[in-house]
Amino acid sequence: GPGQAPIILDRYANTSSAGSIIAFHLHHADLATGDVGVVCSFGAGYSAGCVVVRRV
Repeated sequence: GPGQAPIILDRYANTSSAGSIIAFHLHHADLATGDVGVVCSFGAGYSAGCVVVRRV
């Protein structure tokens, strides 16, 4: 629910910047059609990336 963070470390360990995409894949079921969100990841060194997603 709102205010809760998905936890994947216990299942997948540290996946660096891929962790946010794995968590999104496992926990996206509560998004309704038309919902929009942003997934941001930060990895080793100075790597970073963001993607805007919309449920269709």
